[in-house]
Formats: sequence, structure tokens, C-alpha cells
Amino acid sequence: MKTKHIPLILLCAGMASELHAESATNADTVANKFTESEADLNARMSWWRGARFGMFVHWGLYSGPAGNWKGKSVGTKGGMEWLQQRVGVDTYTYASEAVPLFKPKADFAAQWAKVAKQAGCKYVVFTTKHHDGFALHDSKLTNYDAGDVVGRDLVKEIVGALRKEDLKVGFYHSLIDWHHPQYDFTRSGGLPYPKNAPNVSLFPRDHSKYVEFLHGQVKELATNYGDVDIWWWDYSKPKAEGEFWGGDKLVELVRTANPKTIMNNRIYRTPHIDKNDSVGRLLKFDRTQGDFTTPEQTVPSRGVKGVDWEQCMTMNTTWGYSTNDHAWKSSEKLIRTLVDIASKGGNFLLNVGPKADGSIPEESLKCMKDMGDWMKVNGESIYDSSASSFEKLPFKGRCTAKGDTFYLHVFERPESGVIKLSTPAKTATLLAGGKALEVKREGDSLVIALPKTLPDSVATVIRVK
Repeated sequence: MKTKHIPLILLCAGMASELHAESATNADTVANKFTESEADLNARMSWWRGARFGMFVHWGLYSGPAGNWKGKSVGTKGGMEWLQQRVGVDTYTYASEAVPLFKPKADFAAQWAKVAKQAGCKYVVFTTKHHDGFALHDSKLTNYDAGDVVGRDLVKEIVGALRKEDLKVGFYHSLIDWHHPQYDFTRSGGLPYPKNAPNVSLFPRDHSKYVEFLHGQVKELATNYGDVDIWWWDYSKPKAEGEFWGGDKLVELVRTANPKTIMNNRIYRTPHIDKNDSVGRLLKFDRTQGDFTTPEQTVPSRGVKGVDWEQCMTMNTTWGYSTNDHAWKSSEKLIRTLVDIASKGGNFLLNVGPKADGSIPEESLKCMKDMGDWMKVNGESIYDSSASSFEKLPFKGRCTAKGDTFYLHVFERPESGVIKLSTPAKTATLLAGGKALEVKREGDSLVIALPKTLPDSVATVIRVK
């Protein structure tokens, strides 16, 4: 443990680390680790592809101000985990406001794990460090971390709680760092940076020293907490990607410690995508740059064969907690979004933004409970499912598949009271309760007679064999 009375001290430029600064300049000499046989890839990705549903957690110093600065709202929409950048202050000013408010409860991690488990999630990805540079683990490389500020290794607590509930563990880790005096924002090609943050550096920036620090903290996380199932990097721009972070060596470091880990592709360039349809991110996915790609907020209009993807989404409009953002999505919207994503072969990573004490807002708890109630009855249609083979459905809803069975998720009952599909299938039953529905054959089509009232107004699931 480091000295407690100077928690906000900036990292010394000459810190010791096993990783040499050459990681930035010699990255191109290291073999990229996203190359393996298809069989090995499928074996490693199998659990993730079957999981379909995970919980995202954005939590850090920004959770204390909660979208406010010096008593005034910063805004009612948008990412409040970017609070320091939104108000433009240097790291000392930011920390002086945020640190006194960050007081995690003793049992916060257990609550997260139980909420995720009861919601039907199979994994949890949480922020080990966001852009403001504050680390949730007890880092030996800086005093700007939970070990020094609150006297606890919060990563250890979270990992322990998740494993106790048999949930897979994912680490979100920001490549960006507004706190570190050597992170060279002038070379970052448009990556966000608080306008007054440069004032904290009294000497020329040497970005290779920041890369050394970045690799050092990642090594701590990769080696001190057992197997890490997912690494969720964030994020790059065309002039600050891959080699800018010592990317290939960073991948090698993590792969060496956790050979079966799964990574997204945000160490490398994340191309600009039309927000109206994020299918572009799938179409431009390069397997040599990651295991899966991450459309954000907007669900792609379709899946792309051979591309693993995960839709990340907020429950309101912010990732970090805000007292001012009340634009909460309904449980119906979130359940149908999960169905939509699964029907296109993707995973749904749904975000919660806990308060400064680690407690999850009531609005999020309600949505997660509602999703869990639905999944307890209908999870068979989501877990281990694959994308639908139907190009178009004759009703409002979605379809997932599993072997010789497919699942119709009916959002609204057609006026005709029947569903007619071109399929050789012969039986149809309600997934909830197993009641057989009346069916008949009309040529190449199966005609399914629906109940007069759908038993689930959000999404009634019909199992068809």
C-alpha cells in the first residue's frame, strides 16, 4: 500500500515497470494475437456466443457529482462519466470535488452480482479505469486509485462477488487517461480531453512513458485477479490507434496471462458509423483487431454472418450516474431490444450506472427485475440461440433459432389471429406453460392459430419445431 496522505499526487515520470517504453515504438514487431484456427476461435468464443445477455457497469469518481458541478446541473442528457471533460477542469480541481463524494458501501459488489444474476445476465463488464484515470484497483503505479483514496481494492471485491454468483468477469479499461501527465493528448487525433487538463504538466510530455504506465496497470489487472473472461477496451481514433497504445504488445500481455480471454476491437481504429444504422460497424469488422465489435446505443438493422458483435446500451442517456437524466427506457423497450439483438446473432450489454456509494438506482433495479422475470420464463429462446433464417416475418416481432427449433417472439397479435410461415415445421407451443397451439398445413406453409389474447403483452414466445 502506498502513502495515504497524498492520494492525488501525479504519477512520477520515472516510475519502475517491467515493461519498457519501447512498447509504443516496436509494437509492429509483435505478432498480432487475433490469429488462430477457426476451431480454436469457436471453442474460446462458445460461452460468450451462448450468453447473449450481460450487464455493463460504469462507476467511478464521476458517480459522486452525478451530473452536477458545484451545485449546478451539467446537463440532462449525455455521458456524465465524461464530467471532467464536460466542465473542462484539470485533474486536481476535478478530484477535489469528486473524491470526497466517493464512499462505496461495504456490500455494493454483492448487490451488483445479485442484480445481474436475477436479471438473467451471464457476465458483467465493469470499469476498472475510465477516461478520468482513476483506477478501481489497488495499483502500485499511482496514488490515484481506490487503494489509496478509499483504502480498498474495489476490483477485488467486485470480482469476488461476481464469481460467487457464477458470473463471467469482464474488465473495461480506458486507453485514454486525463490524469496522467505523460499522456500526449496533442497526438491523440481528436480523442476527448478536458481543456484545462494540460495545465497540470510542468514538463514536455513523453507519451512512451504513458504507454509504459498503461501496460503496467493492465499487467496488474491481468495477473492479480485470476482469469479475466473479457477485456473491453475503450477507445481509439485514426491518429491514435494500435501502435499509439503499443497495441499488439498490450494484446500479447493480456493473452499471455489469460489465454482464453475475449477482447473487443477498440484498441484499434473504430470507424465512423452512421448512428441511424450501426450495421456499418459489423460490415467493417476486422478479425485481426479483436474477437468482437461493439455497436453503441443503436441496434444494427441486421446481423452479418461470421461477425461476433455486442450491442452496448444505456437505460437512460448516460453511462455514469446522473441525478438529472430521467429519460429512462421502459422494461418493454429493453426486453424487446434484447430479443431484437438475439434475433440478429448479437449479445446485449445493458448498462447500469451506480451512485457514488455503489448502490444501483431504483429505476435500473426495476428494469433489471422485469427483464429477469421475463428471462426466467423465456430464456430458452435467448440463451445459445442463433439468428433467424427468416428474411421477413408476417407479424410484429422477432425470431431466434436453435437447432431444428425456432422461437417466434410476438410483440403484437396480428388482426387475422394467425401466423403463416413457410416452413416444414409441424408443431407450435407457447413457451410459457407449454400449451400446444392449433396448427394446420397450407401447402409449404404452417398456419398457427394464436390465443385471443397474447399471454405476454411484451413478447409472447412460441416454440416451433
